[in-house]
Amino acid sequence: MMEKHILIIEDDADIKDVLTAILSEEGYQITAILEADDIIKTVFEIKPDIIITDYILHGINGGEYCSQIKNHAETSHLPVIILSGYGKVLESLGHYGADMIINKPFENEELCNNVASLLNGQSAAMGKQ
Repeated sequence: MMEKHILIIEDDADIKDVLTAILSEEGYQITAILEADDIIKTVFEIKPDIIITDYILHGINGGEYCSQIKNHAETSHLPVIILSGYGKVLESLGHYGADMIINKPFENEELCNNVASLLNGQSAAMGKQ
């Protein structure tokens, strides 16, 4: 089985490094970026199986990335997790179509379990195409 590829969008270097370390240890291939000028183009280039984005990013919020991904016909199937220190606020704003919102600080095990469950759900759906 090919290893799953995770795209992480996080502009805090420390958190980006922590996420990369945690998920690499789980056997995932990781591409971590600070931001994307064109998120759809980035997704086409990187071809991730799942996307994890911080909510608060320079210039754009992760919710906008999520919304663009979910509203594009060729990327709408991809699971998106939004990380936020303001989860309750985010929920009141609408969740932008995110498959999951994980509050910071998060438990490493919780993150890994959530990623695995979304990927397992997705791989079943992908097989039906």
